[in-house]
Amino acid sequence: MSGPPVKSSTIAELREVDTLPRPRPTIRNVAERAGVSKSLVSLVLRGSPHVSEHRRQAVLQAARELGYRPNAVARSLVEGRTHLVGALVADLHNPFYAEFLDGLQESLHGDGLRMLIGNSQWDPAFEDEAVEAFLELRVDGLVLLGIAPTSETLIEATSYTPTVVVGERDIELEGVDIVVDDDQLGARLAIDHLVELGHKRIAHIEGPRPSRCEGYLVAMRRHALAPYIMVEAAASSEEGGREAAHALLTRDPRPSAIFAANDMLALGVLSAAGDLGLRVPDDLSVVGYDNTHLSASHHISLTSVDQPRRTMGRSAAALLSDRIGDPAKVARLRQVTPELIVRRSTGPV
Repeated sequence: MSGPPVKSSTIAELREVDTLPRPRPTIRNVAERAGVSKSLVSLVLRGSPHVSEHRRQAVLQAARELGYRPNAVARSLVEGRTHLVGALVADLHNPFYAEFLDGLQESLHGDGLRMLIGNSQWDPAFEDEAVEAFLELRVDGLVLLGIAPTSETLIEATSYTPTVVVGERDIELEGVDIVVDDDQLGARLAIDHLVELGHKRIAHIEGPRPSRCEGYLVAMRRHALAPYIMVEAAASSEEGGREAAHALLTRDPRPSAIFAANDMLALGVLSAAGDLGLRVPDDLSVVGYDNTHLSASHHISLTSVDQPRRTMGRSAAALLSDRIGDPAKVARLRQVTPELIVRRSTGPV
């Protein structure tokens, strides 16, 4: 015979109990499971070498079985470090920044550091908010990518937080390391290439880094092409490049070549050329900057100035790790050398 029917209210209570979150396992639970003291568990979790391999494995096995996760906040209070690095990026839509972060994260991981990412979207208010959030989390260091520390919030943060700035060289702050590309050389490589192809009416779409525009101006004058200088400023996006290219390509006479300050702007130039019925490179040659993975796409095949993004990321990580270890170090600058990668978007006049 079956027992008395279970009331529906009882079933609902049982289901509610089943769905309640289980309490998180504690260090005491791990110690009891492994048959050791709490202090020994703490030593194992801190990576202390003063624990036998047998006991270390017992503690790690118990932690795995229980699903134990160390309390990062408590550990940071004990060690005085969080092992976190805040990386603030100007625009995550730009593949250059994403590819840089790959190299940065690889090296930080090797140094036992974890990376948090903030995206400022070129907005100073977002920059300040992201940095304040990083500081509240007590990050060990900051990496500012494409962002110059000019606001009071950023300047104050760099005064007591180890910081590396990437892509901005005019930084007059003590103890802030810098990683940059030789932008003026990169611009010269682009202009030299176009001049060799017979171009004179070479325009430039200016992005957020004035040093590339300065390199363009110097190179044009060096080739005695000052009368043909054309510069159009643009928002650092594909749409910004498209609008600037429309302005340049509807001039009379129009340029026969455009050097864009980054690949996103150059993609906008290609779109504008299509809008106006111009063939690339027969009617218009286009050069970008950064050599992102998009430029190497078979359908785009964009001639672009390469800055070694992963190398820059690794350099930034090495500088930051050194500065975390010794905040009193003299500020250092690491400059990488660009290279022109020629593809199908450029051709003779």
